[in-house]
Amino acid sequence: MATVPDKIQTWQMVQPTTKDKETGTIKPGKLEKASIPVPTLRPGEVLVQVAGCGVCHTDLGYFYDGVPTVSKPPLTLGHEISGTVVAGDEKWIGKEVVVPAVMPCRQCQLCKTGRGNRCLAQKMPGNSLGLYGGFSSHIPVPSVDLCEVRNRGSVPLAHLAVVADAGTTPYQAAKRADLQPGDNVIVVGVTGGVGVYMAQTAKALGAKTVIGIARNPEKLQRSLKHGADFVISSKDKPLKDLRNEFRELCKKNGLESSFGWKIFEVSGTKGGQEIALELLSFTGKLIIIGFGMAKNEYSISRLMAFDAEIIGTWGCLPEYYPVVLDMVLSKKIDISPFVETRPMSRIASVFEEVHKAGSPDKRIVLTPDF
Repeated sequence: MATVPDKIQTWQMVQPTTKDKETGTIKPGKLEKASIPVPTLRPGEVLVQVAGCGVCHTDLGYFYDGVPTVSKPPLTLGHEISGTVVAGDEKWIGKEVVVPAVMPCRQCQLCKTGRGNRCLAQKMPGNSLGLYGGFSSHIPVPSVDLCEVRNRGSVPLAHLAVVADAGTTPYQAAKRADLQPGDNVIVVGVTGGVGVYMAQTAKALGAKTVIGIARNPEKLQRSLKHGADFVISSKDKPLKDLRNEFRELCKKNGLESSFGWKIFEVSGTKGGQEIALELLSFTGKLIIIGFGMAKNEYSISRLMAFDAEIIGTWGCLPEYYPVVLDMVLSKKIDISPFVETRPMSRIASVFEEVHKAGSPDKRIVLTPDF
């Protein structure tokens, strides 16, 4: 049995990267190792010893891009967390768990009407859970939201950290899209950290056809083994040419191109959003998953003419986590080719690496080595 520490060891964001509006001078952000108190656990709370915490682009948005957090620095980032319960609610002690990235209040009208994933009072590690986040040795969280890990076999517990966001966000998006067996799906940004799971999730839920769109040819070929039936490279292609290639692919394979497609925009980039908007057509649905600061113009009257929908999606209800975890452990969703672990002491260099890469080959999960 793991011991309960006197202090939580952690890597705090003491300041984000900032840019002076007048001079354009960039002041680099700072990450510092710190020791913080272990809080007194209230009824229904537990202390989780962190096995791994994934580095998500949301973390980089907070650190590099000025995306605001609810809790202010000094703050520990990180919301993709797996670990073992070591204190608190007795029925959970000793159990391996995945910690949901967003934990609803379960009391408000949104929660009571099934929209708790966007609960306005939700707690998110590394954002709105006080100073606590996943890039730590331990984290206090509500026990009601935990997803117990059972029979994980040879899958490292640290790897299951990606279930907490990259793995479950696509499932929530599929629910928002009302994805049904036999549907036709497009995933824009299929090679990214969430896109690789969006394609697999769509296929696991019975999608008839999944078309993946992205820029990297090698990663596109990899996606053909992980959910995508066809791929289209968007690299250096005008929107018109890409749209025509999509239509030609559909014609060649006996697919209707003009209506009914469910499009998942995962990249969060201006270019990716432009592609998704260009392909949205009659009775189609566009689900926005990726986040970015860029703006796009679109004639919303087209939605009326197309009888189409644009839908936002946020996080994932904790109730769906066991379903996704089961798909991962049964290999319906394969995470092994897309995850690697690094020591948490390398957090600064990993942040810089992922920030520069934009879309790295694998999700990096940091494991505590304090």
